[in-house]
Amino acid sequence: MQENIKEIAARVKELREISDTSVEDMAKTLALPVEKYSSYENGEDDIPVSILFEIAQKLNVDMSELLTGEVPRMHVFTVTRKDKGISAERRRDYKYQSIAANFVHKKAEPFVVRVDPKPEGTQVSMNSHPGQEFDYVLEGTLKVIIHNNEIILEEGDSIFFDSNYAHGMQAVGSIPAKFLAVIL
Repeated sequence: MQENIKEIAARVKELREISDTSVEDMAKTLALPVEKYSSYENGEDDIPVSILFEIAQKLNVDMSELLTGEVPRMHVFTVTRKDKGISAERRRDYKYQSIAANFVHKKAEPFVVRVDPKPEGTQVSMNSHPGQEFDYVLEGTLKVIIHNNEIILEEGDSIFFDSNYAHGMQAVGSIPAKFLAVIL
């Protein structure tokens, strides 16, 4: 995993330099302190998926190019078989699987996300990113916290929201929650 973090960081740095964007400009675009952005780019900290998404937009590349180092090639369709998505474990609390990594010029980034249960009373890790997000629960029970609201979603339930607002997800009960997340 640590090697994967360093590879992604190196790709981000190289693409930023090629685009003639300074570290300071990138940090400002992402609304991050320069030191925090530098820690991502130097491979010292894992880059959250929401930040990777913003970096990809700023650098005008597909997010899968940052994750895999390969340029997507599919123009008409792409198929991702069950459990064969590109692993993108971008935050400790979530395990992401990119399920459309090979499609060129996506207007959305779809992931299958797994959230493992935490001990009762564990605080939900919050994040925000530009755009919108759609989450559809595939398995288990998911607690979603957004804009001072706590919503419990069961298998088959979904939520669509403005992802500029701080939000976080947590599995409820003793089994992991698995959901389809689409970042727009």
